Amino acid sequence: MTLKDYPQEQLAAQPIGAWSGEAYRRVVGALRAQLAVEDLTQPHWWTLNHVAGAPGRWTRETLIERLARYEDLGIDFHDVFDDLVARGWLTEDAGAMTLTEAGEAGRLRAGERNLRVHRQMHEGVAAADFVTTINVLRRMVANLGGNGDLPD
Repeated sequence: MTLKDYPQEQLAAQPIGAWSGEAYRRVVGALRAQLAVEDLTQPHWWTLNHVAGAPGRWTRETLIERLARYEDLGIDFHDVFDDLVARGWLTEDAGAMTLTEAGEAGRLRAGERNLRVHRQMHEGVAAADFVTTINVLRRMVANLGGNGDLPD
């Protein structure tokens, strides 16, 4: 897709909130649509990835504390955890979560779907431009009192 060129002054006057909001809606909408094919929400996806990255480390409480700030749909994390357990994708032993083979297979399928969205999103965007964009947004967040550091 080719974008129309505009003078730098016109681009510099654009409302960052409108463009960052539109980018958010497009990116998150595309990711959510791909996750929905697997009957997953973003909190499902986040749970699967965190548990896969540190089996036995996460409990319901520690994972909710970690992820709640990213969730914007009012989804109950306990329902997400219960759903993953009911699917046979997640087990809990003394409160500690571990993915099953089925859970890992589902996570990998969903990961491939998300990777397609990321590839599409990055088409025609140089890595240096992407890094500049992230750094500009980090600075704006920090300037407005937020945390501009990368999540750990």
